[in-house]
Amino acid sequence: MEKETIQDRIGEYLIPRLDEFVFDELSDNYLQKAGIADILTDVPVPIRKTSMANLSTLTIAENMAFVIGCDVNFKYRDNYVAYITRTFTDEFAKPLINEGVEAAAKGDFEFACICFRGALFVDPDSADALYCYGRACRDAYEKGEGEEYVGRFKAESLEAFEKLTLKKPDFDMGFYFLGYGYLNLGLYVKAKLTWESFMKLSSNEEQREEIQDLLNKLEEPVKIEEGYNYILSGRFEDGIRVLKAYENDSRFNTWWPLWYYLGVAYKQIGDIQSAEAHLREVLKLSPSNVDSMKELVEIYRSLGDEEKAEKYAQKIDIVLANQEKDRAERNKSFS
Repeated sequence: MEKETIQDRIGEYLIPRLDEFVFDELSDNYLQKAGIADILTDVPVPIRKTSMANLSTLTIAENMAFVIGCDVNFKYRDNYVAYITRTFTDEFAKPLINEGVEAAAKGDFEFACICFRGALFVDPDSADALYCYGRACRDAYEKGEGEEYVGRFKAESLEAFEKLTLKKPDFDMGFYFLGYGYLNLGLYVKAKLTWESFMKLSSNEEQREEIQDLLNKLEEPVKIEEGYNYILSGRFEDGIRVLKAYENDSRFNTWWPLWYYLGVAYKQIGDIQSAEAHLREVLKLSPSNVDSMKELVEIYRSLGDEEKAEKYAQKIDIVLANQEKDRAERNKSFS
């Protein structure tokens, strides 16, 4: 039976740490004596290069947890999980969580993520591991650099807190951090609803005051998001009506999505001049915005202006090439 393949947003940042290990198979005699031949026959186990002489049942399990925390699709993942849970039960997740908390306290958020991911394989029902994983991903993107790095850890943190609120709907802090996750992604309606749930659950006056202040400030952003949603659902005139009111509002007219959605809406209703102007405004605020460039390419080609269409097509190629170069350089720095 083939193991399940897991979509992994952040694995490329963690997998390079597997260079800390070498892999070797345990002897058939040992496997038989330990009663684990059915799990680990022909399965190499990880050994840290820095502690090759200190191999024990515990260190084998710790190393296995680290490996699958780095690479959630590691070839022998299911064998490792079976070994850990048979030898130590799912209680082994607790020391992994503690190790992750200690790493996070020292600022090594990627190592913390590895520990919490390993813990979740050992005990998938651990709300503590899920909460700590969401926190570690959040800390990683707040301290991290690079648009792609930040985006991937943001998405991973958000998913962790979404799962947590489903698993523990009475845990206020899950809703607290999930609300911030939605806010950071510009999902203001979801942030509002999530924080309203937090307010019903929490008795912490300081945090309640903090969140109430944010809820008060969300009134206008929620309206703007409703305008975006009108456009996404094909109600272009309604979207334009809502969003036009904010074009001269200094609180919101530096938000590139405002101009992008207006540009898309104008393009859809055939007001090409307004569409072009709004999409070009996006690029003043977000110069590498590929989506806006693609829209402009379509506009210029529809007008027969191949020179401008080619100009933006080349810019798209440059932006995508630079993103790929940054990714390759980052991976190279880990090797």
